[in-house]
Amino acid sequence: MVVEERSVGAGTDVLIRKVDSHLAALRAGLHGPELELAERLAACLRELVRQTAQSSAADRGQVRAAVHFFVLRRESRGRLLSVRSLAAAQRVVNRVVVQLDRPDLLVETRRDLLV
Repeated sequence: MVVEERSVGAGTDVLIRKVDSHLAALRAGLHGPELELAERLAACLRELVRQTAQSSAADRGQVRAAVHFFVLRRESRGRLLSVRSLAAAQRVVNRVVVQLDRPDLLVETRRDLLV
């Protein structure tokens, strides 16, 4: 039986580029706590993409869905995500983090850290 090795780099690179590209767009319009939240979400997603590159298809699918939610979520009339959308993305990303048993990657807001 021949075992086919999966190409890890291509899919991983595409997802990380999507996150980085979206974050660059957000940097143009967000400041303060909103930008910090976007930066933390992006860092978490990058790490999840790298960590699940060799994981099951189900785990990779969850991470891919979280990346797409972060990148494609639009609740405002403008080009950029609203703060509400960032909070929604945070909930989705944190749900995936918990499901993948990576509590060290939970994304908390500055408000959460003060409590």
